[in-house]
Amino acid sequence: MNAFLSMFDRKLVLDAVIESFKRLSPRHQLRNPVMFVVWLGSLLTTALFVQALRGEGEAPAGFIFAVALWLWFTVLFANFAEAVAEGRGKAQAAALRGLRKTVWAKKLAEPKYGARSVVCQSEDLRRGDVVLVAAGETIPGDGVVIEGVASVDESAITGESAPVIRESGGDFSAVTGGTRVLSDWLVIRVEVNPGETFLDRMIAMVEGAQRKKTPNEIALTILLVFFTLIFLLAVATLLPFSAFAVEASGSGRVVTVTALTALLVCLIPTTIGGLLSAIGVAGMGRMMAKKVIATSGRAVEAAGDVDVLLLDKTGTITLGNRQAHAFVPAHGVSERQLAEAALMGSLADETPEGRSIVALAKEKLHTRGRDIAAEGASFVHFSAQTRMSGIDWNGRSIRKGAAEALRAHVERLGGSLPREVAGAVEEIGRRGATPLVVAEGTRVLGAVELKDIVKGGIRERFAELRRMGIKTVMITGDNRLTAAAIAAEAGVDDFLAEATPEAKLRLIRDYQQGGRLVAMTGDGTNDAPALAQADVAVAMNSGTQAAKEAGNMVDLDSNPTKLIEIVETGKQMLMTRGALTTFSIANDVAKYFAIIPALFVATYPELGALNVMGLATPDSAILSAVIFNALVIVALIPLALKGVAYRPLGAAALLRRNLAVYGLGGLVVPFAGIKAIDLVLSGLHLV
Repeated sequence: MNAFLSMFDRKLVLDAVIESFKRLSPRHQLRNPVMFVVWLGSLLTTALFVQALRGEGEAPAGFIFAVALWLWFTVLFANFAEAVAEGRGKAQAAALRGLRKTVWAKKLAEPKYGARSVVCQSEDLRRGDVVLVAAGETIPGDGVVIEGVASVDESAITGESAPVIRESGGDFSAVTGGTRVLSDWLVIRVEVNPGETFLDRMIAMVEGAQRKKTPNEIALTILLVFFTLIFLLAVATLLPFSAFAVEASGSGRVVTVTALTALLVCLIPTTIGGLLSAIGVAGMGRMMAKKVIATSGRAVEAAGDVDVLLLDKTGTITLGNRQAHAFVPAHGVSERQLAEAALMGSLADETPEGRSIVALAKEKLHTRGRDIAAEGASFVHFSAQTRMSGIDWNGRSIRKGAAEALRAHVERLGGSLPREVAGAVEEIGRRGATPLVVAEGTRVLGAVELKDIVKGGIRERFAELRRMGIKTVMITGDNRLTAAAIAAEAGVDDFLAEATPEAKLRLIRDYQQGGRLVAMTGDGTNDAPALAQADVAVAMNSGTQAAKEAGNMVDLDSNPTKLIEIVETGKQMLMTRGALTTFSIANDVAKYFAIIPALFVATYPELGALNVMGLATPDSAILSAVIFNALVIVALIPLALKGVAYRPLGAAALLRRNLAVYGLGGLVVPFAGIKAIDLVLSGLHLV
């Protein structure tokens, strides 16, 4: 019990208990056909109990009362499971609602800094309005920066304490209402109307207010209804059959309506029927716990069915910036000489690549830094126009940069690029890396190899996805040669080089036409068409408004690798549903051995031989099965909310595991559970 309560706080449990009784209304019960049948059975047995109190009962009043009571408990426990799952979402929503507050905004008459402004409340802003937000002020609504650059504190939304830069133009112009400007100022065009903000959507989704049943959930519900109707028809024919058998034999006793109702409830898939909604709500909750907002349960479920992942190279597969990997000296030049010159030539290069060259050279040379600026050194800073950096010091003129830029520089000084260095440059390019050339005056010293560093462990993650039957495709703007080299190192199944928005869209459609479900991430406006087409589209919270509107999920951490975790979370939800469905069906099979012999032994004494569980009396067998049927729902609530342990397995392996663990468990557990309850009932002389 302590382990059970540890998943929830006391207020959540108390609220869920109260909500369980509120959900006993027929309107709510009709949403779940399986539990609606149990609800009808509870009403019927309650009416039979009242009749028994008047002395007109078909069975002892105590037995009917016990059956009716546990049938009501069965309905209440199913309501409790759903209420707890939704209650956890409402708790998250309450925390988010605390972030929503009225903000005073400076609405501009013209979309430019310095224009005349009027102060108004954030609720009065409409799509298309332009506001000015200065340092220390709160952004009044979701929008796009159209002028200015500033650091913004988004911790209220993302939980990340480090501020981010937001500026006009590019893929980092989107801002979220409720965040705060820390420096400078921004002119923002509001993109949404009140009640439609990102925060409003988050609250609605985590509350479950907009949750609709997913296609797979609807299909499973139809299957459960089909099983319920079959058992309903079968049980309905047993009463006249029993009466006919008693009349024909002249002995025995007709099976009671109470016993038949108990049989029906134990035969229909009440376990999965009672937990199905909770599994879906909890799946969205687990996604929220990973700081991913899903616009619908359909998106979470689709993540579990995905079989093609489109992954951006930069930031997802590689670290994001190319790093210095090796020094390739020219003929007659030592590696130490080249490393020293590359170090000197990169001191004025503040790019990540330049800093990586300095770090690698220091590692090779085992040197410590010193202040050469005080010794009269003159630095040539790196720029996008010259594509090189360097230093003039002690009569030495060292330059480092792109191969073509260095070739032109050396040729202007009267030198040339040696053949072996040109060959090294070509070889580095063939390996998918980037060559830089180092020269001192007219003498070319060699090349530096920069390469994309594949993230540690990513190859193993792709191997796991492959075992699950998921194909990984790397998307990059690099040429085919570079893309092929990185794809081979990372272990992806395929790649798309020189990717354009049109090429991404075409690739997704090709896979979908082949019956595949595709997932991808994006953050820019140019990603919006592909995001809108993908089955699972994860937009970065740091991305543009267009990308977030096109996607069906938003990653608050803006971490492209989160796509893999999203797929795993979706798979876990489907695994949980499959495992509990398997357990429920096996569970029902086991209950047949307890309740059917007990039910008909009064009519056919020979059926007593089928009482393999050695249950004390027919009434004890029936009541034990009903009690177990109710308690097993409570016992499985933590598993439904937490989810089964995720394992990277294919469909066939997953089916075998479910049959071995949950199928076999579903057969064994009822035998032990029903027998234990029977011993308690008979030991206390309750039946």
